[in-house]
Amino acid sequence: MAFSAVLFDFDGVLVDTEWAIYQSWKRVFEAHGQHLSLEIYTRCIGSNFATWSPKTHLEDLTGLAFDWHDLDARRQMEILKELTHERPMHGAVSFLETLNAAGIPAAVVSSSSHHWVDGWLEKLGLTHHFQAIVCRGDAPLIKPAPDLFLEAAKRLDLPPDACLVIEDSLNGLKAAKAAGMAVWVVPNRVTECLDFSPAERVFRSLAECAAEF
Repeated sequence: MAFSAVLFDFDGVLVDTEWAIYQSWKRVFEAHGQHLSLEIYTRCIGSNFATWSPKTHLEDLTGLAFDWHDLDARRQMEILKELTHERPMHGAVSFLETLNAAGIPAAVVSSSSHHWVDGWLEKLGLTHHFQAIVCRGDAPLIKPAPDLFLEAAKRLDLPPDACLVIEDSLNGLKAAKAAGMAVWVVPNRVTECLDFSPAERVFRSLAECAAEF
């Protein structure tokens, strides 16, 4: 099947940011005698805490109220420190170069903020590969709603069913399917425990995806 564009999720697909974020939450839970499993934590991957919140979960488990402003600030510092030398995911650059050479437009579609996504794309020198970058705030609802993907298709002037989505989360998979798009999933070490059977294809890396073009 030929596709007219490829829409990439960001966190966990183009850059392995999700492991550091999960580890930061895991440390918070452990500091209060609680365990945070990947099977539970992944409920919020690809979306936000309106879908499922580790903050609410920890408060429910402990019966305590926390100073989240302070804890979030410390977690963010830890995350950025751990990601200091992070590079693009295996196969990401070659996949993007393959698409560019074939004249197939690419877009980033993320539930994260432009500040986060644009900053990373600039840092890694990836911005020029994308014809559109759609993030939280560019459409009424984030994933698992289809709004962000539909906005990306609109910006590329393409019908949704002409777009292929590359995702790593169930929320992203649900959003893309709701938008009427085909989905290839590349699980990472945070999301590999999930069932992605509704996807058209599941790959071990972006390099494997690139080989299909």
